[in-house]
Amino acid sequence: MSSQPKITLHTYFRSSCSARVRMALHLKGLTFTPVYIHLLKDDQFSQSYVALNPSKAVPTITFSPNENDTESEPVAFVLTQSVAILEYLDERFPAPEYPALLPKNLEDRARVRQLSHIVACDIQPLTNLKMLKEIKKFAGEAGKNPDTAGPEWQRRNLAEGLRAFEAVASKTAGKYCVGDTVTMADFCLIPTIDSAVRFGVDMGEFETIGRIWRALEEVEAVQKGGWRTQGDTPEEFRC
Repeated sequence: MSSQPKITLHTYFRSSCSARVRMALHLKGLTFTPVYIHLLKDDQFSQSYVALNPSKAVPTITFSPNENDTESEPVAFVLTQSVAILEYLDERFPAPEYPALLPKNLEDRARVRQLSHIVACDIQPLTNLKMLKEIKKFAGEAGKNPDTAGPEWQRRNLAEGLRAFEAVASKTAGKYCVGDTVTMADFCLIPTIDSAVRFGVDMGEFETIGRIWRALEEVEAVQKGGWRTQGDTPEEFRC
């Protein structure tokens, strides 16, 4: 493979958006240096990090040229938003030299994007840490128990989003979400399943997703990029 730029990934072990990118980097065989942003300690609000990522979120990825890399920009390229990062990775490190994140067939590519956006646009914004904090805050102000209101919100929205995903994937899936090759839709799905299990969603109702889930657990990139195996994963959560 051709020389790659120096890649730095600002990440948090339990961030589903970070996991998508970690898995994609591992699938493509790209080495990267992680910088851990502890979301529960508000690292994302530091002045230096906000300058890098005004959205105050993870992931943020940086590509810096090295002496053997003649294809990169002469200065560092910084990119945020996980789906934009995934598409950039697929274009910057294309098949056949690197495993593809999107199929060649136009309709299949559209289906992969459709499934990815069900997660990225419909599920994740309603169930991320920022939203969970807001729900607990509003529940407390309304005289409800914030410790039960938050998980109930998560379960309802995760289940609803996964039902939409299941309906589409039941028509597109082979071994994985779209056909028999891992795509970025799979990398969007698997961290969402992790969140659903964490918040007590009954996964028994999702036949297609369950089958894909079992297949993805055997994929090395998923194992390496998963939340239980990161450098900042607390010891009690490790595999």
